[in-house]
Amino acid sequence: MREENKSEKQIKLLLDNIIKGIEDKKGLEIVCLDLSKFNIAVCDYFIICHGTSSTHVRAIADSVEDFVKKNTGINPSRREGLTNLEWILLDYLDVVVHVFQEEFREHYKLEDLWADAPVKSKEKF
Repeated sequence: MREENKSEKQIKLLLDNIIKGIEDKKGLEIVCLDLSKFNIAVCDYFIICHGTSSTHVRAIADSVEDFVKKNTGINPSRREGLTNLEWILLDYLDVVVHVFQEEFREHYKLEDLWADAPVKSKEKF
């Protein structure tokens, strides 16, 4: 569920730290989908990336959590996928992070499901 009281500055800080965490572990093909204009969306942003193995996916997710906690004090409200490490979801309420193994990203095609959502580059957060 969306959290209505976060400022744009707080969301930008959260997005920046998520991206830094992904980049620190060489996450691949980082995409930020802006869902804020969709009333049916459960959050304002999806951050999607992938890794090359289950170990890489876990390292990316751990790095995101570490960067966000260290620099914002925020923990994810929910974490999913830590058992099979094919698709890890980190739910920060306003932002949901999806870290896939490449073949599962290609299978689920989240970017295609939200094809009408503007794609933001990290320079435009």
